[in-house]
Amino acid sequence: MQKLSIVIITLNEEAIIQKTLQALQGLGEIIVVDSGSTDATVAICEQYGCLVYYKKFEGYGSQKKFAVGKATNEWILSIDADEIITPELKDELSQLLAQKKLTTEADNHAIVAYYLQRSLVFMHQKLRFGGEYRNPQLRLFHRKFANFNELAVHEFVEVYQGKTATLQGEMLHYSYRDIEDYFKKFNRYTSLAATELYEQKKHKPFFISMFRLPFDFAYKYFGRGLVFDGFAGFCWALFSAFYPVVKYAKLQEKYRKL
Repeated sequence: MQKLSIVIITLNEEAIIQKTLQALQGLGEIIVVDSGSTDATVAICEQYGCLVYYKKFEGYGSQKKFAVGKATNEWILSIDADEIITPELKDELSQLLAQKKLTTEADNHAIVAYYLQRSLVFMHQKLRFGGEYRNPQLRLFHRKFANFNELAVHEFVEVYQGKTATLQGEMLHYSYRDIEDYFKKFNRYTSLAATELYEQKKHKPFFISMFRLPFDFAYKYFGRGLVFDGFAGFCWALFSAFYPVVKYAKLQEKYRKL
């Protein structure tokens, strides 16, 4: 039976990490890269037999790439600390491993990476619209032929050679404990994104973001169907439309400090 190396990056995830780890038991080694948790995250991970490493946070891409570098197996399953694989997805992964269907050599026709279908749980409900339902994420890959880039935020796996496929099982994304937690992460992500744009010397007229906001909201709420997700859908559409405004406001602030 083949084994996976499961990589997770953490920072103060004690509220959910136990459920995440429970769902992954039996699939392979679990490597955790922590960036300085002050809660029980590390202790919980050690209780589950995880290999825990510390790395100062320098961006999501570099953290995940560092974690991949600590793996002892060829095939990597990257899971965020707030993502829980369903029993159906675990069975699907177990079958791939048991039947040795994960390739060890790659050519232009070999499958070297798989998308997992992720659904967002927001305000205690699974969103069915807005592109957040079964949204494919490339998370299972052969590390010789694919790996994370080093973007500070919105990092993703790049495939160098070979083909990809999509698994049918679902992964649930419990990204935000509540609205307060949402805006803590919102603030962090917009700051990281603004810093990345600033370092790349990119500009964008702020008035474009201001005028774009109502159109973004209308597109997400009506065009992408979030109107059918009730109040949670309304909030998600509103908050998402507000994101670029804050990101570019922070970018403008950096230029004005010069």
